[in-house]
Amino acid sequence: MGTETKNANKVKTILVSQPKPDGEKSPYFDLAKKQKLKIDFRPFIHVEGLTAQEWRKQRIQILDNSAVIFTSRNAVDHFFRLCGETRVTVPETMKYFCMSEAIAFYLQKYVVYRKRKIFVGERKFADLMPLIKKHGSEGFLLPSADKLKEDITNQLEAAEIRYTRGIFYRTVISDLSDLEDVKYDMLVFFSPSGIKSLFHNFPEFKQGETRIAAYGATTHQAIAEHKLRLDCSAPTPEFPSMTAAIKTYVKEVNK
Repeated sequence: MGTETKNANKVKTILVSQPKPDGEKSPYFDLAKKQKLKIDFRPFIHVEGLTAQEWRKQRIQILDNSAVIFTSRNAVDHFFRLCGETRVTVPETMKYFCMSEAIAFYLQKYVVYRKRKIFVGERKFADLMPLIKKHGSEGFLLPSADKLKEDITNQLEAAEIRYTRGIFYRTVISDLSDLEDVKYDMLVFFSPSGIKSLFHNFPEFKQGETRIAAYGATTHQAIAEHKLRLDCSAPTPEFPSMTAAIKTYVKEVNK
């Protein structure tokens, strides 16, 4: 699905279903300034960490593992939080396998780099798999949310990696009831969970003239399943980022 601009009204207000970016530099801020838009940010879903009591019910011994696989910064935060709350001292010999450089860099919040064995993928989980296979004799712990992409566990199982998945946090639908009477020209989504949250909060939602922008194939699929109209999509060869797609769409309809 591409970017539809036919017979569309102007876009002046946009709600992005994510937290507001930290700092002053963000493509969204540039977009708002250059296209004279009002862009608000509001997470439609949020993360809640399991309590130590909930964690213990899984009967997982962290120190039975010699390596940890991190697929997100949330996983890093909640792994070390629960280690602290359950008085587990992570040994310096623990190996860390991070799905991206950003996650590896974030790990410095908790460990001293020069004293740790850290292995870094490029971006996708498949990029990390050769490093995991190279250390296939390790016992791996995979801290995750209650929902995890199946392709991650599928790849580990296909490679016969000895791993334990532990649920350290969960994804929860945010309360958006205060937005009931607020109208936006465009809503921007990044996951099927965001669409689920929209209909959980507003079961009678009718799209009408509201434009929907979405990132990722699974998000596009969720939009189709809810019989919504996808007006602006990314990533595509032409629009690798969501902001690039929105910029072109807005320039077209706001002529």
